[in-house]
Amino acid sequence: MKSMTGYGHAECVRNGCKISVEISSVNRKQLDLTVSLPRDLEVLEAQARELLAQSLSRGKVAVRVTLHMTDGTRYARPRLNHELARAYWKELTQLARELNLKAPPSLDILAHAPGVFEFSQDTPDAESFWPALQSALRQALKEMLRTREQEGKHLEKDLAHRIQIMRRSTARIRRRAPLVLRRYREQLAERIQAAGLPKPPEDDERLMKEIVLFADRSDISEELARLESHFQQFEEARKSAEPVGRLLDFLAQEMNREINTIGSKANDALIAREVVLLKTELEKFREQAMNVE
Repeated sequence: MKSMTGYGHAECVRNGCKISVEISSVNRKQLDLTVSLPRDLEVLEAQARELLAQSLSRGKVAVRVTLHMTDGTRYARPRLNHELARAYWKELTQLARELNLKAPPSLDILAHAPGVFEFSQDTPDAESFWPALQSALRQALKEMLRTREQEGKHLEKDLAHRIQIMRRSTARIRRRAPLVLRRYREQLAERIQAAGLPKPPEDDERLMKEIVLFADRSDISEELARLESHFQQFEEARKSAEPVGRLLDFLAQEMNREINTIGSKANDALIAREVVLLKTELEKFREQAMNVE
């Protein structure tokens, strides 16, 4: 079980360049992957995404890549286009005379003129950086997954604690459920006597029919069985090496359905109290499950 929160950082120095990678992730129901690459490495985004998606299934993941040259060289060399710069100077000087301007055009204006500075064509192919980028991505991803696993252990412990509390509460409800029918029979007899009517025999047809109808309306055995089944599915999920966040979301939804039905059918103050406890613990379970990948 892994958390969706994690961080990893790595660097790779190769062939005169240093590539740094930072990966951070937070909660998100689906995988939301953002990869920020230097302009000259943008063509490698698809490969980077594919590599990361192999190990990630949920979470908002942000990847930031920076590139530095370590040998003093530059992979993009600026070159001054002297001919174009002279043409700009001539035209701007002529314009200054026509406008009766005393100051000639400045170098700053020329430097920002389109096309004055060009970049040499010996820029290395972006694919040549892929081995270094791939190495840094793998190392940063490994570190982030390690932090996710550490956080996941704490989440698993807390989730198991919530399930254990709900198990005990469900067991108390199961023990209490048969007493509800007996108590209802006694209350019926008490009401009949309070009305001044003779106490009906145990096998009175009308009394039995009323008790059967009540038993049918208040039967929660199926809901209890399904709730206990969901608890067992959680235990099985703990053993899985695959992402279980979506499964936990589903289990929380189904447990909520069963608990609500128990609360509406039970007709007993003690069971109602246990239902409140179940809902409280389930909400805590749901909040933590939202952090699981």
